[in-house]
Amino acid sequence: MAVAPKASGAGSATNGGEFLMLALATCYCNDLYREAARLGVALDRVEVWAEAEFEGIGLAARDVRYHARVQSPASPDAIARLLRETDAVAEVHNTLRQGVPVQWIDPPPPST
Repeated sequence: MAVAPKASGAGSATNGGEFLMLALATCYCNDLYREAARLGVALDRVEVWAEAEFEGIGLAARDVRYHARVQSPASPDAIARLLRETDAVAEVHNTLRQGVPVQWIDPPPPST
C-alpha cells in the first residue's frame, strides 16, 4: 500500500493513529463478509467507522470505538447475530483487547 508523504516531505500524510483506526475498520469489514458467508447472510453493503482519542505524544489510544452499518435482506435478528459474532472473532480487535506487548528490536531485521 502506497502512503503519500506529508506536503513538507518529512514523514507520511497519514499518522499511525489513523492507520490503527483503519486497521480496526478494515478488519471488521472484511470479517463481516467472511462471517456472513459462514452464517449464510447476504450482504448488500457494509460501512464501518472507527475512532479513538489520542491525548498526547507517547500516550496510548483510549476510548477506542467502532460502528458498522449493514444493508442486507436478512432479518434484524440475523444481522445482530452477525455483528456480535464478527466482533468476537475480529483479529485486530482481539489483539488490542489483549494488550499484546510490542518490542523494539536493535538492530532491525535486514530488509528484503
